[in-house]
Amino acid sequence: MKPVSVKEGDYVTLHTDREMRNNDLIVWRFGPENTLIAEINVVNSSVTVNDDYDGRFRGRMKVDHQTGCLTIKNTRIEHAGRYELQINRMKKFFIVTVNGVFDDDDDEIMKSAMEGDSVILQADSEMENDDLILWQFGNYLIAELNKTANNITVNDNVLDGRFRGRLQVDPQTGSLTITNTRTEHTGFYPMQTNHVKKVFILSVYSPLPVPVIFCYCPQSSSTVSRHVLLCSVLNASQATLSWYKGNSLFSSTSVSDFSISLSLPLEVEYQDENTYSCVLNNSFTEQTQHLDISQLCYTCSDSFRGCGTVEAVIRLVATALVGVAAAAAIVVLVYDIRSRRAEQY
Repeated sequence: MKPVSVKEGDYVTLHTDREMRNNDLIVWRFGPENTLIAEINVVNSSVTVNDDYDGRFRGRMKVDHQTGCLTIKNTRIEHAGRYELQINRMKKFFIVTVNGVFDDDDDEIMKSAMEGDSVILQADSEMENDDLILWQFGNYLIAELNKTANNITVNDNVLDGRFRGRLQVDPQTGSLTITNTRTEHTGFYPMQTNHVKKVFILSVYSPLPVPVIFCYCPQSSSTVSRHVLLCSVLNASQATLSWYKGNSLFSSTSVSDFSISLSLPLEVEYQDENTYSCVLNNSFTEQTQHLDISQLCYTCSDSFRGCGTVEAVIRLVATALVGVAAAAAIVVLVYDIRSRRAEQY
């Protein structure tokens, strides 16, 4: 999720952060309806720009044929909103705000939530008897509280029911609660009463995968007690993978584009008594996997040279980590096991 701000009348570019590849299908969508506004099919060498979508983008959109980046020029207030970038099966979201989209005296409040959590958009005031509170998602009315009529109306069937069963309005304060959030709930939530106008900008993040640690003994190792540990994650993007020795950063690698897998090696002695952990994090959250060398790895002089024997191979394959480093670990380990079995016979 990336917030982008632009001054009304200027241009804004939404970046893919990588060069296009031979089999890419790049799709750009806009707004609560996820309306298709641009598509690049590298296989068919085709570029489609749907700038006639209700006329707001007409003559304003340009797609870079090398990177797939989307540029919108001469921006207007109607161009503010949620943009979805999909490259093959990977997704990335942008929240674009256009200076001038709200009145200067309107409050703009940024909110973040992890997918599956609940989030409360606070009205921050006790209601008066004549108060009418309206909640919108983009231009869609999703909830209304009429204090005079002592009535609450929830329109949770809008946009194909993405809010169905998820909206609650506090009858005392008028605050809006969204339960079991999903990334599709990212966007603008204008709130208006008789006295106050606010705009909440909500970003809902998908949880990061938990790193998985694998162990093997290099064929070229000069000592039988040395191991190479490989920490890997699947479907990592806009994240950093790091090894920590105790509380100190030992090594790290990061990815800014869409990546199938991310891996980071670490070489240690079997008798190493230091504590190690592998951490995957972004600006919002993190996932940690702690290392127990004695449980994960056998000594390289054991009857099956390698670590974790067959179980490690099964675990590695089952998690579908297809990075080059992970694949190399499998090859070395399987070859080692077969060689030892052959020697026994």
